[in-house]
Amino acid sequence: MYAIARRYRGSISAVILDWAGTAIDYGSFVPIAVFLRLFAGRGVVIMPEDARAGMGLMKKDHLRTILARPTVRSAWQSVHGAPPSEPNIDGLFEQFIPLQTAVLKEYAEPIPSVIEATVELRKRGVKIGSTTGYLRAMMATLAPIAAAYGYHLDCIVCPDDVPTGRPAPWMCFMNAMRLGVYPMAALIEVGDTPVDIEEGLNAGMRTVGGDTYRESVGKDVRRRGSALPTATSEYPCADRRTSPGIWSASGDRRRLGSALCCATDRRAHAA
Repeated sequence: MYAIARRYRGSISAVILDWAGTAIDYGSFVPIAVFLRLFAGRGVVIMPEDARAGMGLMKKDHLRTILARPTVRSAWQSVHGAPPSEPNIDGLFEQFIPLQTAVLKEYAEPIPSVIEATVELRKRGVKIGSTTGYLRAMMATLAPIAAAYGYHLDCIVCPDDVPTGRPAPWMCFMNAMRLGVYPMAALIEVGDTPVDIEEGLNAGMRTVGGDTYRESVGKDVRRRGSALPTATSEYPCADRRTSPGIWSASGDRRRLGSALCCATDRRAHAA
């Protein structure tokens, strides 16, 4: 039996960005509004906090997470006479896709300073990829509009491009292959939810969590009354007083989030 420990001390070669809540749609309001409307159409009232459960997951998994919440499960059973089933999830997901796709175009504008940040990253020779909870069909609507605003990525990977979405690391691995970057310690994952961060950690990457990530972790800690959840970002960051998300001004860093700058400046190492 062998135990091999290797430490990477090279530069950061790629940054993998989440979409909703990180690069566009600060607060991830699109899926929230759609989930509320979707369940209301089935006679079930859910709250925004229910809809936020599972944020960052592939949307069918997101639906499963919502329906697993005791209040939602109970409300569904009261209305439909039985607990939610897999066929129910299939039906909801089939309805969800066109509803979500229809409103995505209204929320495709990048978060302030995200474009400047990507320009700065490219100046540093850093490639830019992305992962998301959105399906490829949804991204076909979203990505061209974001690109028209000047948000250009080298790689976009969706959960239906790989065997399983977050928190599995497959989308990160696909990004690394398409970008031609390795080892995984040479990449940084940037996201705004714990499942985004867990995806990066599972892939062996460094991670940067935006301020909505920090808030969700804080709520989780208060609810558990104990230690941080397992998906803890190495670089929790952001300054909402300056601008939303991780894209805060940071002196001469030209609006690149200070924690992301720190991460790309430092010589990376494998944990």
